[in-house]
Amino acid sequence: MKKKVVVGLSGGVDSSVAAYLLKEQGYDVIGVFMKNWHDESVTISDECPWIDDSQDALLVAEKLGIPFQTLDLSLEYKERIVDYMFAEYEAGRTPNPDVLCNREIKFDVFLEAAEKLGADYVATGHYCRKGQATSGEYQLLGGVDNNKDQSYFLCQLTQEQLSKALFPIGDLEKPDVRKIAAEQDLITAEKKDSQGLCFIGKVKLPVFLQQQLKPKKGNIIEVPSDLEMYEAYNKLEQEKDYKGMSKPFEYTESMGQLVGEHQGAHYFTIGQRKGLGVGGTPLPLFVIATNTETNTIYTGQGHEHPGLNRSVLFIETNDIHWVRPELKLNIGERAAYEVRIRYRQPLIKAELIQEEEGLYIYFEHRVTDISPGQFAAWYRGEELIGSGTIAS
Repeated sequence: MKKKVVVGLSGGVDSSVAAYLLKEQGYDVIGVFMKNWHDESVTISDECPWIDDSQDALLVAEKLGIPFQTLDLSLEYKERIVDYMFAEYEAGRTPNPDVLCNREIKFDVFLEAAEKLGADYVATGHYCRKGQATSGEYQLLGGVDNNKDQSYFLCQLTQEQLSKALFPIGDLEKPDVRKIAAEQDLITAEKKDSQGLCFIGKVKLPVFLQQQLKPKKGNIIEVPSDLEMYEAYNKLEQEKDYKGMSKPFEYTESMGQLVGEHQGAHYFTIGQRKGLGVGGTPLPLFVIATNTETNTIYTGQGHEHPGLNRSVLFIETNDIHWVRPELKLNIGERAAYEVRIRYRQPLIKAELIQEEEGLYIYFEHRVTDISPGQFAAWYRGEELIGSGTIAS
């Protein structure tokens, strides 16, 4: 009997080709479009509205001769993703909704729905691969196309979720995917990649956030690069005091000068340059910290500002996730890995140090734009081993 696979057809070229390849491999394929959002007022309607995407997904399914249906997951999406985003930004943290969308929606709610349809697997158009270690544990491997590798977005998946997942295009490069789509005369062959939130469309993030997080005027403070606490950090670095280096810099308005006003600290993230509306400085201003309690943004000139660059980040125990549980570090253990804290960031060599309170990631050199709320993911070679939400 054929194995049954439900493919998340997003209306893009990647998932379209994934569905085609699975059918060619002999699977019983069902295409399902996830409808995750109803409010079109926060999407750019001429770039990526969900209604056009769902129509494209339907046309692809008809072309491939596979069953198709639309699944409304908007309630679950709001509760698990949108509410999470609002809460994180309100707290001055930087969430990654795409990582959560994969963990909470595609490989949880969507997977459950697929299993009710009798599916053995769910498949997506991610550029990543699944392997299996000699122990039997499943491995999450990067995609062959290094420029499109999307394993980072799947860094929170569990062994159970991986066991049910298929990634048909993980061995292909993007031009090959488009070539296959063109050869099969799929309507999505030349369609631009979506840059918006997972299965919503291209979202104007400030507009999206303003639905719940209202504008509120506050001060923009420019902080000089020669503060005493930066010198103190250099000393901690010399002493290899990784616990001390993991603590974020704490700023007060008296440390710098007032250079402008903003409309809400919760709209900004560390490392942000655009949207400050402050000019006239020798080097561009970057956000080095936000304080949502006092509604203050702290900035520094240039990407080399010491307030933007740190050597250690910290992940609390409850937020540590091992894709490969057998490689989990015990308290007191250390291990060398390569780490990234955002999609497409080059991997950076680091030492992971497990302590009772959590995991310290000690980079071989200072890393820019470490933001609480982001996900750090650690790799060994092409395999993503684990991840966690940055606390500081």
